[in-house]
Formats: sequence, C-alpha cells, structure tokens
Amino acid sequence: MSSPLIETRQLVVEVGGRCVVNHLDLAVAAGERVAILGRNGAGKSTLLSTLAGLRKPAAGAVLLDGEDCLLMPPRQAALCRAWLGQFQTDPFGSTVLETALTGRHPHLGRWDWESTRDAELARNALQAVGLAGMEKRQIHTLSGGERQRLAIATLLTQAAPLYLLDEPLSHLDLNHQMAVLELFASAARDCGAGLIMVLHDPALAHRFCDRALLLYGDGRTESGAVDAILTAKTLSELYGYGLRQLEDAGHRCFIPE
Repeated sequence: MSSPLIETRQLVVEVGGRCVVNHLDLAVAAGERVAILGRNGAGKSTLLSTLAGLRKPAAGAVLLDGEDCLLMPPRQAALCRAWLGQFQTDPFGSTVLETALTGRHPHLGRWDWESTRDAELARNALQAVGLAGMEKRQIHTLSGGERQRLAIATLLTQAAPLYLLDEPLSHLDLNHQMAVLELFASAARDCGAGLIMVLHDPALAHRFCDRALLLYGDGRTESGAVDAILTAKTLSELYGYGLRQLEDAGHRCFIPE
C-alpha cells in the first residue's frame, strides 16, 4: 500500500504563543479531498502553510510522500505539493502566459528553458480556467477574479500530486466558484490528485469534499467524513451561531436560524 501524499504526526501549530492545532494526526491519500473549516482567526491558513512546509510547527512533523517536508529541498517539495496562498503579489510585470509557466519551474533544470510541451500545459491550464486568449495580457491589467484564476492555472501547470488551497474561491463569482471546484474534483477523480482546501461555505465542503477538518481556534480539532461531521449541530458549535440544515437532491446546505 502506497504512503499518504501528506501526513501529520502529533502536529502542534501555534500563532503568537496561542495553540491553534494540538497534536493533529491526519493523512490524505491520492484522490482524497479534505476541507478545512473554522471561524476567522482559528488558524486555518496557518495550518495550511505549515502543511506546505512554509512554517515550522511548534511540535510534531509533516510528511510529504513519507519524508519530513522541512528536510526536503525546495524543488523536491514543489514536485510533491502545490500551494495556493490567500494573496497574490506581483512586484514585477509579466504576461499571463509567462506567469502560468512559472508552474513548470520545479520540473526544469537550473539553466533549462520552458519547452513547447511546457507551454502547451500552461495554455491548457489557462483554457481550463477560462483565460484562453489572454496569454499576452499583462497581469497588472487583470481583475481580482482573473488574477485568482491565473493563480489556479499556475498550480495546474505545476501538476503536483497534492494541492493545498487557501480560500481558492476568493474574488470569484458564483459560476467561476463552481467551475474551479469541479476542476479540482476532476483532478482528484481522474488524476488521483489529493486536495486540502480552506473553505468558508460548509455546503460546498459537503458537496465537493470527502472529509472535513474543523478548527475551533483553541487547539481542538475534529475530523471525519462530510456526511457525519458537517451537521447543523456541529457547525453551530464551530461558528458560534445557530444553523439550520436543509437537504435537496442529495446536497446539504446550512442557513442561519
């Protein structure tokens, strides 16, 4: 049996001396989709950056493909996981295609140039997120939603087996939100990609994920299959506000009481 794409062993994450994740054991295999849910400030983004190896845990370990991610060379880590942060910064000008092609850099040698195949992968990713025909646009001319979709296209171009997504739906309107979630669901289903993503809508987490990890902000965590854990009772405690659960055509949604 193959090792998980990512695994945490007794992971402890702290922010400003406050423990937000206490002794977390989590494993995500190929094709699995996990949503992280919690209130603002509960530590969702901090946990995700720790899983990405961008932040040292207070205790415990994060393993990528069986290896401690903090001991892996950056290029090797980038071949194992792709990370989408909340904010995109562009200090230098570049075109849409040039930006998408940066996703291929982990696959290239120090002095290698992108190949025709690399450009084809980038163009396919741009088409998948609805940016076909915009390859020559300067990134500073893009709207917030277009820039977010470009960031997602860059991740798809990276073609890592594991995607760590921090609020991937930011700046996206409804049709693009659904298209992006369908896109990553297809990557999990058809290509065996693993997904861990921070989401704010528990209904979308229930629809597009297999499991959910709940962060309460005081070190407590709770995880399980979405059918079992994403309930009105549990989510009301998580968010500190009463929710009512509705179901239609197999989809579950939650509305404030």
